Amino acid sequence: MSELPPRTTLKRWLVTTNHKDVGILYLATAIFFLLLGGILALLFRTHMWESGGIGLLENQEFNQAVTNHGLLMVFWYLSPFAFGFANYLVPLQIGAKDLSFPRLNAMSYWFYLFSGILVALAFFQGRAFAGGWYMYAPLNVPMYNTAMAATSGGTLTILALVLFVMSTTIATVNFLTTIHYERAEGLGLWNMPLFTWSILLTVWMMLFAFAALLAALLLLVSDRILLTQYFATDQGSSLLWAHIFWFFGHPEVYIVFFPALGVLFETFQTFCGRRLVGRKWVIIAMVLVAVQSFLVWAHHMFLTTINLPIKTLFMATTIGISLPFDLMVFSLIYTMVKGRVRFTTPFLWSLGTLVIFIIGGITGVFLGAVVLDYEFRGTYWVVAHFHYVMVAGSTALVGAVYYWWPKITGKMYDETLGKLHFATYFIGFNLLYFPMFMAWETPRRVFHFSSELTIYHRLATVGAFVLAASYLIMFYALGKSLLSGPDAPDNPWAYSRTAEWATTSPPPLENWPDRPSYASGKLQFVDDATAADGGAAAHERAGQAESLEAEHEDHASIWPFGVGVGMFVMFIGLSGLTPWVASFATGRGAEIQETGSTDLLHPVLFVGGIAILGYTLFEYGRERFHAPDQAIAERWPFENVGGTKLGVWFFLASDVIVFGAAIGAYVFMRLHAGWGSFETVPPSEIIGLVNTYVLLTSSFTVIIALVMAERENKRGLLASLGVTLALGLTFLTIKGYEWSQEFAHGIYWFTELEYSLYFVTTGLHAFHVILGLLIALFMIYRVVAVDAYLRDHRPVEYFGLYWHFVDIVWVILFPLFYLM
Repeated sequence: MSELPPRTTLKRWLVTTNHKDVGILYLATAIFFLLLGGILALLFRTHMWESGGIGLLENQEFNQAVTNHGLLMVFWYLSPFAFGFANYLVPLQIGAKDLSFPRLNAMSYWFYLFSGILVALAFFQGRAFAGGWYMYAPLNVPMYNTAMAATSGGTLTILALVLFVMSTTIATVNFLTTIHYERAEGLGLWNMPLFTWSILLTVWMMLFAFAALLAALLLLVSDRILLTQYFATDQGSSLLWAHIFWFFGHPEVYIVFFPALGVLFETFQTFCGRRLVGRKWVIIAMVLVAVQSFLVWAHHMFLTTINLPIKTLFMATTIGISLPFDLMVFSLIYTMVKGRVRFTTPFLWSLGTLVIFIIGGITGVFLGAVVLDYEFRGTYWVVAHFHYVMVAGSTALVGAVYYWWPKITGKMYDETLGKLHFATYFIGFNLLYFPMFMAWETPRRVFHFSSELTIYHRLATVGAFVLAASYLIMFYALGKSLLSGPDAPDNPWAYSRTAEWATTSPPPLENWPDRPSYASGKLQFVDDATAADGGAAAHERAGQAESLEAEHEDHASIWPFGVGVGMFVMFIGLSGLTPWVASFATGRGAEIQETGSTDLLHPVLFVGGIAILGYTLFEYGRERFHAPDQAIAERWPFENVGGTKLGVWFFLASDVIVFGAAIGAYVFMRLHAGWGSFETVPPSEIIGLVNTYVLLTSSFTVIIALVMAERENKRGLLASLGVTLALGLTFLTIKGYEWSQEFAHGIYWFTELEYSLYFVTTGLHAFHVILGLLIALFMIYRVVAVDAYLRDHRPVEYFGLYWHFVDIVWVILFPLFYLM
């Protein structure tokens, strides 16, 4: 399917894979979740009008509102809102026609949307999760949180986060591949627009940070559904969760704020009429922050039992990470000083962001010191600081709406309304959050506080409603613009120099009539087919352009939406399987209390979701969808690596972190309990050794499959893929036999902690093996049906990369579980 229906039809938005459409979908959906999270905030702020609450919410209702407000704002609003702009603008800024994997981009959006719907549904499935957005152990498992013990709503929230992280991982791989592989000719990394630079560093952080979060969530899902014991023991469970979560959690602050920084850099340059002062140093500073963000996570753990030297080390890294930010702030200030400032609506929002962020940064220094953190941790000082940083990012993104609105819609807005919106927002923001510094003695996450602090909480509540009212002005201003606003010129800001302003407002489907190029040192558009310089290079470009014309780019596919539906249904079913597992466990004599009654609806939904998922993925794989690489592009340092291969490498890099966290959890908990106190779970190392030989042999057969594909030997390709499939099935059969021997002796994944660690870690690997076998089976079908991979052997190579990775992981697991 290549033709896109008109934008006025629902079908257009269900099938589109075009990056601009997907960007609009992200923006609209993020605003919806902003409204949902904002309503929850207004509820609990109203409840806090009195020191003991006004009776609007009961205790658990208050906890659910606070928790889900945090989850929705951090995960479903801030980053997706930023990536709505990234989807729309990054390909335009780097001179690309689309993202590298358009269908995956659409799938990422549908995963995001359906994950947010799962969060909303959790309120109707018993109770939603109520253990804080950071989900601290052991309160994240029903055993230690009786309010959630009889409901699958909390589990559904965790599964929603899993689906959200899957969406994020797909988007991360897509953006990394696009920016590194699809830049216009002559556009080196150093010369990319600063918004694209901010997105590039954001997705690099996301690649590793969200992989750690995914690992933590998978272990938590295992505890909640399979009744394993990662976070339900006194053997380091709380510390384990804190380490893995905050390894994600602190980079997440910069993941949220970096796109906002990119907006500040672009708008300051545009409305100060000059290039950003110290541009190269600003880029270096952002790179340093991106790297350092992974070295400061334990400052969230100053009140835990980690020793003082470690706390001191993390205090130093925390203070150190503020220094590159100082450079960025001074760069923005000097750009204003040396420029001619135009106080337009977008610039006012950016200037307001800078003021707010400075306050957030200064107050954060208090929390970076161990001694002061002992006093402020768990108080409203943290709440105020957190919002002065995170909502500062949101402030910049609202400014981005006004900045790029003319480009996206082709309409100008009313400047007076835009400035009124900013003034109302800025007053409401500071009236809401600054009194929280004054009321810092209030414990966070509760509505009981000293009556002496009532005045500050009332001011905050009034500020919340003023802040909410400011958005009504925005909706009115933008709605008026769409209905009756004047047409926007291609470049309404005059000084804007990034490439998106060089095309029409709004841009056409393919972005550019001719190919963008920076080969001359500035942006130009080249018509390759009619190049008249007579040189060999021009002749080659013309040939490449003709080849691209023959392979027309597609922009529509229904299957990403279908895959999202399958995941949605499957996860709803999965959330209610805990009672079935508990029933099985109690039937085997384990001392585990049932968490609910068994019903047939959830198993049926689970199986039905798998069926939908299998069918849609199969059709997704069969669909003829063309998204060719740009024939001429700047690709340093990946000139000799194909785009899809590069994407596979990025995906495997994130999977390394997932397995690293799972294996690290085993090592951490075994060390905490005493290494020698754990018995080796598998009864025989011989079985593990045999399985090691089986998997290593399968790696060789995959290599043979690649050789056969290169030689266009269909029978050899089928035979080698068939042997790989047989060896993988042999591995799973042996593993199943080994597990059955444990079950025969009354040993299950829920029996003791050490058994949980063994079954979950090796089970995660077995799941990867199963995925690999399904891919191999599909490839065999394609070879038989249409002689696939004989003319283009690259998919066999990509499958080999994945399969070799799975084998390497087993080589690590074998000595860890069988020999040590």
